Amino acid sequence: MTNLEVGDVVLCTVKRIEKAIVFVEIEGNGVGSIILSEIAPGRIRNLRDYVVPKKVIICKVIRISGERIDLSLRRVTPKEQKELKEIGKYEKSAKSIIKSILGEKFQEVINKISEEGKVCDFLEEAKKDSKELEKLVGKDNSKKILDIVCAQKEKVVEIKKFFSLTSNDSNGLGIIKNILESIKDVQMKYLSSGKYSIKVEAGDIKSADNRIMDILEKIGKDAKENGAVFSILEK
Repeated sequence: MTNLEVGDVVLCTVKRIEKAIVFVEIEGNGVGSIILSEIAPGRIRNLRDYVVPKKVIICKVIRISGERIDLSLRRVTPKEQKELKEIGKYEKSAKSIIKSILGEKFQEVINKISEEGKVCDFLEEAKKDSKELEKLVGKDNSKKILDIVCAQKEKVVEIKKFFSLTSNDSNGLGIIKNILESIKDVQMKYLSSGKYSIKVEAGDIKSADNRIMDILEKIGKDAKENGAVFSILEK
């Protein structure tokens, strides 16, 4: 049973190519497939310009039917690629920290953590409550690992999204102003024709993404309550 959802962006390794279907191994989630039309827009002259066995690619989940997972390579935006690569860096760093403390025994611990999710997310939670980490590695090793994690300079991650907000009400400008002024501690900019950008900063991508999606959800809810029209834009 997969823990993926439609719309998730995932890291994949190309396993084999059969006629017009590419089969990939999804990191931590079994096998998926990509049909030719989801490799790239337009006509593909040489499929191997895009995918070859053992190549690591970033894909988007477009359908899930039982055990079957359909993916797309062409629908992944440059922004989504960047975000996933950043998460990959955090994950690699988290595993390296555990390895530096546990040595050869680190892989067993990594495997246990990975059964539940990403190692970097686990260590972030361990900073708040170290009990689960202590169960896996012992109190002394847990302290050593968290000392390194906490000593690392906090990198500010920035996520930017775009949305449209309009109203045909006679007091439309006032309605929109009230909706947007209720949002605090973010950078918001008017672009043109009811289009806006919103930028959020946080210590990690997951926190930043959760924060910006919560804000957009609130704007959408307030817009609906006030008869305004809201939509999230690609750009």
